[in-house]
This record gives sequence, structure tokens and C-alpha cells, in this order.
Amino acid sequence: MSNKRRLGLWVIFIGLAGCLPLLPGEVAAEDRPNILFIMADDVGREVLGCYGGESYKTPRLDRLADEGTRFTHGYAMAVCHPTRITLLTGRYPFRFGSKWGAFPKSHEDRTLPHVMKGVGYRTAVAGKWQLTLLKRDTEHPKRLGFDEHCLFGWHEGPRFWQPMLYQNGKVRDDVKDRYGPDVYVEFLADFMKRSKADGKPFFAFYSMALCHDVTDDLKEPVPFAPGRDQYETYAEMVDQMDRVVGNLLDAVDKLGLRDNTVVVFTGDNGTAARSITYVRDGKLVRLPVTSKYQGRMIPGGKGQLTDWGTRVPLIARWPGKTPKGKVVDDMVDMSDYLPTFAELGGVALPEGGEYDGVSFADRLRGTGRGTRDWVFAEHRGKSFTRSRKWKLYDDGRLFDMIKDGDEKSAIRPKIDTPATRSVRDKLSAANPRNH
Repeated sequence: MSNKRRLGLWVIFIGLAGCLPLLPGEVAAEDRPNILFIMADDVGREVLGCYGGESYKTPRLDRLADEGTRFTHGYAMAVCHPTRITLLTGRYPFRFGSKWGAFPKSHEDRTLPHVMKGVGYRTAVAGKWQLTLLKRDTEHPKRLGFDEHCLFGWHEGPRFWQPMLYQNGKVRDDVKDRYGPDVYVEFLADFMKRSKADGKPFFAFYSMALCHDVTDDLKEPVPFAPGRDQYETYAEMVDQMDRVVGNLLDAVDKLGLRDNTVVVFTGDNGTAARSITYVRDGKLVRLPVTSKYQGRMIPGGKGQLTDWGTRVPLIARWPGKTPKGKVVDDMVDMSDYLPTFAELGGVALPEGGEYDGVSFADRLRGTGRGTRDWVFAEHRGKSFTRSRKWKLYDDGRLFDMIKDGDEKSAIRPKIDTPATRSVRDKLSAANPRNH
């Protein structure tokens, strides 16, 4: 029986009974790893040096890749909100018909943090929420399973300089002269410290503001950094991203938690095509974002179902478990983190259910590889199913991604060969929309 079917019944079970079956003999309470999950905003794989990016310097993330395993086939949705729905539920967004900026109420008690809380983990999130307006529902992160949160108010205030932050349901009044990303890291470092002092494993989700540009829907433009007359460019935000991730990793080391902490870094979608940089005559000015990658100039692909919009960096480090400096081609999409982290925490996944995620915990443990043969992504009613070599859109376009990674020459059904017809049939059968 598949992991996704076992996961479904487990989630229903804990919702009804509040009891938590463990994997017999596998993960004792004192051996459950801490989990630090870092999700960058608007960062495609072409941004990082360890992936072949040439426009920016990312020394701390490159070092993380050297210290752990780098995945070449990590995928997200094309934009941030559906990625977060998938991450937290282990299910694809079309199953809920959820609206932008909303979270399915039917699954508020069946989320990833609830799964981890069920086996004794403390849970926290910092940075970006974008699943509701917090001023209308200050308890939303708590209902979704986070014990603690420090989140900027989406459509309510700044996320960078002089951030407007909700911490555990209340607006902070002590960050008027602070840089938001530093505050988010400090909050999570303190959460990890307190969890260690209490002898509790933690699930810490750093939902980064970087490298998304400033909010554009307030009455007045948000503040510049002190001494500046423009916002950070995309390149400057990449520098900041690498710095604050490094600070968070340093906090793990200073707490003596390095060896028993699984660190996972990924992105919520591809790089933005444009980024707000100036205010001119009271209007926000967006500049194009183009990154050099393996000798090519790549425009940001956010909002597209191409590889540049959905294929994201994925780096994992677990000292003594995840191999150092290894590069793997396991297929991973956003639905897979819930069953993966549940398995690392020792949760038994009962049979049944319709959850989409497939655990890749064996890869993180260094004992095996992921078993997924395809990934799925959707955007505005359109979708694709992709293997390592082939990609099939729901409109019938098929691409050989090895020969045609930029998707210039679609193979339509009318020109199929027996080989491409077989590929088309297999990917069509795999597409969860067809089930």
C-alpha cells in the first residue's frame, strides 16, 4: 500500500482520537531529529551557485550543499499560495478548490505541523504566511498547528524594513527600526533554544520573505532601508537571503544541535520576472530579473508552468545520515514533505486515504532513494505531469525535457510515435486530475 494511502488514515485517526502510532522499533523519542525547513520566496535553481548560477554569490547555501545532498529535481507550484497549500496538507490544491489567500477549513486540523505535534514536536513558523489576513484571524497559524509564530501581515504592512509583524497573535511594537528577515531568524533561534532546554524536538518552518520584492498594495509605499532612496535589488536580496540562512545555520551549531537536525532548503516557485526597486512620482517601478545560469541568461519564470517557474533548489543536510556532497535526481514535489517529515518523526502511516505525497525519508537517512517517478504542478486551471525525461501538459502537449528543456517543440498526439504514445499514456494515467 502506498505511503499516501497510509498517510490519509493516519491523519483521520489523529483527528478523531488524538493518539499517535509510532513506527515500531524505529524512532525512539530521544532520537527523533529536529527539522528546520527553509523555504525561500521567488528563488529558482538558477540563482544558487551550487546549481550553476553565475549572477550571484551564495556561499552559505553552496556550503550547505557541500555538507549535504543536492536534489536536481525539486518542484513547487508556479506561485506561492498553492505551494503552501500543498506543503501543509500533502495534497494538491485542485482537490480543495481553494481561493487565493485562503486555506481549506476541512484540513485545518490535518496539517504538517499537527502531524509533528502529535508525536511530541514543538512547532513554529516565521516570515511569510499568506494563507489568510492575520488582522481578521489572528489565531489562524495556531489552528493550523503552529505552537508559535512570527509573521508579517500580508497586505497589512511591510515585511522588510519597519516590519508589521504578528507574534503569537499580537502585533509587535518593538521592531520599528528592524529588518524583518533578521527578526524572523532571531525568533526561530530563540524557539530552537527553548525547545532544546525543554528536551523537545522541534519543527521550525522559516517561510522566508526573501527574495520577494516589497508589498505593492498599501496606500503608501513601504519604507526604504536607512540611508537609501530605493529598495533592495534582486541581487541584494539574494545576498541577504544567503546571509540570514547562514545566521540560522550558525544558531543551530551554537546550540549544539547540528548532528540531530535535518535542514532542508527549497523555494516556493521560480524566480520573479520583475522586482520592485524604485518609487518614481509616487509609483512603484519594477525592473526585470534575469540571471546567468550555466552560461545562459534566464528571465525569471515565476507564474509559468515551465521548469523556470516550477523547478526549484532542494538541499538537505543531516550530518552522519544524508551523504555529503552528493547530487541526486530523485523526483520531489511539495506534497512529499508531509509524509517525509512524518516518517522521520516516527509516525506510522496507516493504510488508506487519498493524500498525494510520497516520502523520501530514506534518501535523507542515506539508506535508499525516493520512489516517485513523476511530479505534478498546477496553475490557474492548467497543469502538467513530469518525469525526469518527459513532461505532459493537460492540453496534450508533450515535451522531451532532455532534448527540449525550454519547451520549444511540442509533440502533439497526432504526431506520436509508438514510444511517445506509451509515454503519453503513462503520464496521463499518473496525472492525479484523472483519478
